[in-house]
Amino acid sequence: MKKQVTISVSRRGFVAGALAGSLAAPSVLRAQSAAIKVGLIHPVTGFVAYNGQQGRLGGTMAIEDINKAGGIKSMGGAKLEALLGDSQSKVEVGVAEVEKMNEQGVAAYIGCFQSPVTIAATQAAAKYNTPFLVDVAASDVIVNRGLKNTFRLMPGFGVCVDDGIANLGNINKAAGSPAKTAVIVHESGEFGTGTAKLLASKLPSIGIEAKEVIAHDNPTRNFDNIALRIRSIAPDIVMMSNYQNEYMLLARTLFQQKVNVAGFYSILGGGFNYKFVKEMPDVSQYMMDVNHWFNPKSEKAQALKKRVEAGGALFTFEVYLGYSTAMLLADSLERAGSADKAKLTDAIASSTFKAELMPYGPTKFVNGQNQGAKPAVMQSIKGDIEVIAPEEFASAKAVFPKPKF
Repeated sequence: MKKQVTISVSRRGFVAGALAGSLAAPSVLRAQSAAIKVGLIHPVTGFVAYNGQQGRLGGTMAIEDINKAGGIKSMGGAKLEALLGDSQSKVEVGVAEVEKMNEQGVAAYIGCFQSPVTIAATQAAAKYNTPFLVDVAASDVIVNRGLKNTFRLMPGFGVCVDDGIANLGNINKAAGSPAKTAVIVHESGEFGTGTAKLLASKLPSIGIEAKEVIAHDNPTRNFDNIALRIRSIAPDIVMMSNYQNEYMLLARTLFQQKVNVAGFYSILGGGFNYKFVKEMPDVSQYMMDVNHWFNPKSEKAQALKKRVEAGGALFTFEVYLGYSTAMLLADSLERAGSADKAKLTDAIASSTFKAELMPYGPTKFVNGQNQGAKPAVMQSIKGDIEVIAPEEFASAKAVFPKPKF
């Protein structure tokens, strides 16, 4: 219960105070603007807990920066308040978080990292017409259902596959076309299965045959049999689409079993990041990935990278996508001048937000998907991650075919 305080004031003092209070009313109202509640839903426990924690870090850092800069100025300096949810890597828990936050008066959601959880959570939020901004989740099903409340700043697996195939064709051709065959290894969920299906259908367009497509469960603790299978097929390229732990374990197993190929070229390899490169420099050397990445030529991206690393974390894609998505929400709130769900949804839909941290073009949403979003192609070279495509953002040239173990 709030403690009551009684103050004795003379009649003259009361009149003077009342007059001063009336003159100051606009600033008082601005100072007391209600906080805008934003639901951050990520898997901070479970088998992809690291990725979820990184996504939460990016979102909360952005909210902190927005509030320090004066909040939403068109709403009297209203501050953002983060409601933190843990999906636990479970669809039903992600939906339960949406329901709980709706009762708490959330104005918008950001999440959820995993495609199955995001599909269900966005559907749940649609019942209340609450805007849902997807920071990380690759399945194109998310934006192909006609939901008016769902927006994704990042590219989905369709764009990533198209760009990845085109760039692999260019890299292979420049090297004299040594790669003729590939094996695709993917996690068995919506993200991995959808990506693998697209890859298998489009590889022939660049003269590469998919010899086999191999699925694995989440989590998987041993890849020995899959590595032996790949070695027996002897493809020129191994393509991987899976989450952090499985990506790193598969890469290490292939290295230990000396599976020599012209290249490891993953599409949305969840474990291709600074953690992987720093912990496994020999394993990661010359591996390539088509994925979300920051613009290495952006001063703001480099400054945020330093801040994140100074705090003891790594600058993974979950961080800067979470950060950028929260900034997109703040920009939309500023233009809407309101947390009204319909007005906010319209403001997001018409956004031209400049995602300065990313190698993107102008933001333009069509059916909830940002048409300006593009992935980058990266390669691990000498203990660091270099951008090798697109050319305007490149920091190094591709090493292909890679030297044998």
